[in-house]
Amino acid sequence: MLQVRKGTEEDFDTVMGIYRTAQDFMISTGSPNQWKHSHPTEEQIKEDLERGICHVICEGNEIHGVFALCEGIDPTYLYVEGGEWLNDDPYITIHRIAGDQKVHGIFKCAIDYCRKFVDNIRIDTHKDNKVMQNALKKNGFSRRGIIYLKNGDPRIAFQWCRNINNGGDDNVVSEK
Repeated sequence: MLQVRKGTEEDFDTVMGIYRTAQDFMISTGSPNQWKHSHPTEEQIKEDLERGICHVICEGNEIHGVFALCEGIDPTYLYVEGGEWLNDDPYITIHRIAGDQKVHGIFKCAIDYCRKFVDNIRIDTHKDNKVMQNALKKNGFSRRGIIYLKNGDPRIAFQWCRNINNGGDDNVVSEK
C-alpha cells in the first residue's frame, strides 16, 4: 500500500533518481520540453527538502514517487489567461510530481493524500504533457486557463475543489 511522508535529506539521492526517470519518461511520451534533463535542479530539491515541502510516496521502505506540496498563494497563479479559477479560497499547489515507473498509482496517491486535509488544489503542466493532462481530468481537475512561470513559459492550469462541479474546459480558450 502506498503511503506519503515528508522527504528527508537522506532521501535526496533517491528523489533525484526518480526525477531522472521522470525526465526520460516525459521525453519518451511526447513532452521533451517540460523538464528536459535539467529540471528540477539539485538545488531546488535540496530547498524543497529544507523547507519541508518535499513529500515522498513509499511502499514499505521503498520510495517510488515524489512531489512538492506548497501552501499559500503561488505568484505564478495570480493571472490566468483565457479563463479563471473556480474560486479565490485558500489552496495548495502541487509541483514537481514524479514517479519511478515501478508502481502504478503515484498521482492518485498524492491527490488522495492532499484531499484528506484540503478542499482546493491547483496544479499546472506543459501543453505537451498529455499523460499528466489525462491524469488530471481523470481525477476530477478542470482546466482553468494558461499561467506563466517566472521565466515566461506557459503552462496549462488545473484546479480541483471539493463540493464544486469542476466541469471541463467550458470557459477556457486553447493555449497559443
